[in-house]
Amino acid sequence: MVSNPTDIQHRLQSDDSSALQELFKVHYAAICRTIYRLVQDSHLAQDLAQNVFIRVWEKRTEIEVHTSWGAYLNQMAVREGLAHLRKVHRIDVREEIPEQADSDTAEDHALHGDLKMHYQQALQVLPPQCRAVFQLSRQEGLTYPDIAKEMGISVKTVENQMGKALRILRVELKEFIST
Repeated sequence: MVSNPTDIQHRLQSDDSSALQELFKVHYAAICRTIYRLVQDSHLAQDLAQNVFIRVWEKRTEIEVHTSWGAYLNQMAVREGLAHLRKVHRIDVREEIPEQADSDTAEDHALHGDLKMHYQQALQVLPPQCRAVFQLSRQEGLTYPDIAKEMGISVKTVENQMGKALRILRVELKEFIST
């Protein structure tokens, strides 16, 4: 059991590394499990969990925990896992989209490049969880139940996030969509 949240916070702000060690001992395994549900790789989950604690130490003077350290660290873990997924998927998407299309005209080449650029920009407009769901579905080919399991959310949430992503993308890419 961790000391009371306020005590830990004051100790961290006073550069007391034993406060971080206490948090680490109590919460590391749970943080690893949370991240593992997102990335499905135990070694990567351990690395990302360590990043969470590094961030806590780096931001120790700015952190204000109002609930519990478990809830706070869990939220950081989810953000760390999603940030990793965004980074990985952004790289994968660039590799999947060919630099040159098999178009016959210069106009087709220009249009393809413009669409690719607008598509990347439109993905960045999506909220993080919405973007992660969209990319897991459309770029990784996962089913809604698989996405729900991987991200630790309900299938209904996946459906809602996909609907939201498609609505936003339709607006963002309206000049490329023929109706």
